[in-house]
Order: sequence, then C-alpha cells, then structure tokens
Amino acid sequence: MLKAVLFDMDGVIVDTEPLHRKAYHQMFEDVKIDVDEDLYASFTGQSTINICMRLVDHFNISETPEYLMSLKRKHYKYFFVNDELDLIDGVLDRIKDFYANDVVLVVASSASMLGINQIFDRFNLNQYFIAKFSGADLKQSKPHPEIFIKAAESTGFKRSECIVIEDSTNGIKAANSADIFCVGFKSLHSSHQDYALANKVVTSFEALSYSKIANIV
Repeated sequence: MLKAVLFDMDGVIVDTEPLHRKAYHQMFEDVKIDVDEDLYASFTGQSTINICMRLVDHFNISETPEYLMSLKRKHYKYFFVNDELDLIDGVLDRIKDFYANDVVLVVASSASMLGINQIFDRFNLNQYFIAKFSGADLKQSKPHPEIFIKAAESTGFKRSECIVIEDSTNGIKAANSADIFCVGFKSLHSSHQDYALANKVVTSFEALSYSKIANIV
C-alpha cells in the first residue's frame, strides 16, 4: 500500500529547466567553453557543484568549481525574478490528491535548499510536504541513492511503501539504487533522458491519481 511519495522538483513539480539552461549557457559564455547537447543532457539531476566540478575537469578550466557555481546562480537568480515560471501541468492537483489521502510527501531535489525554498514559497507548496532534501547538502549527488534513502527514512515508512517520481536518468538511477519503486515522468521538458530503469513510465500526472496507484507497491 502506498504510504509516501518522494518528488524530484525540477522537471517534475516545476518547469525550471528553461531557466537553468539559460543560466548555465550564460555561465558557459562567461568562461568561454562550448558544451554540446549530449554533455549538457548528462548533467540533468546532478547538483550544481558537481556539474561545475565536471566542467572544470573536462575543460581544464583555471577557475574553481565554486566560482563557476557562483556565476550560474547569479544568472539563475536574475532569470527566476524576470522570466515566466509555471508548475508542471497537473502536478498541483496530484499533490492535493495525495495529501487528501494521507500520503506523506517529501521533495528530494538536486537543487540548492535556497532554490527549493524559492519554488515552494512562490507556489505555496510547504503546506503539503513534511520534509525537503537538497542534494547540494549531501555528500553524494544523484545518481548516488543517498538523497532518496534519507528522504524515505524521513517519512517513517519502509522504502517498499514509498515511490519516487523522477524525470532524469540520474534520478531514476538513484531511486533504483535505493531500491525504491520509481515512476519515470516523461514530459516535453525532459529531453535526452533514459527511462529504462524506471518501474513505470508516465507522460502525465493524470495517470498517477491515488485511486490508480494506491496499490502500486
């Protein structure tokens, strides 16, 4: 019986990918590197500092990962304030549906806690979730399972009573390694991702109504 849902945030709850893409590519221009689409797609689901560490190593950049991260976050902050931002279609109804049926909700995102709180405050989501976990605060980033193991523990339920909703290759790998049932959310916002390890793949939140998945685990 389903007791808890562990949500990724970017690409699952909110469509921040266009903002992140613009912020990263502005940072790439700042440090004069050319990141192709395949390399960029491989970053999805990882924390900013881990991505910047990969960039410094891959391109042999003289600047530190922390400096690259500060540039990216500066640009993201600007776009967050000035660009349009929306929740993923159907996700708020699904959150309310789970909440009404006493399903415990936790967010487990690679975004910084500041970024998570900005989204949750902007869309008034705190009332529905018991806990928030940021991969930026942990020793290991997705695809390492640490974030989902900790998120599951916070619910008070067994991992076998939880599901993860993820849209990225790295997030799906993390859920799989944590031995938690994973729903791969495949949308227009989640390009170049591999859903092979997901236990179930959906293209809309309508397919995840509580009445349909209460006995999925």
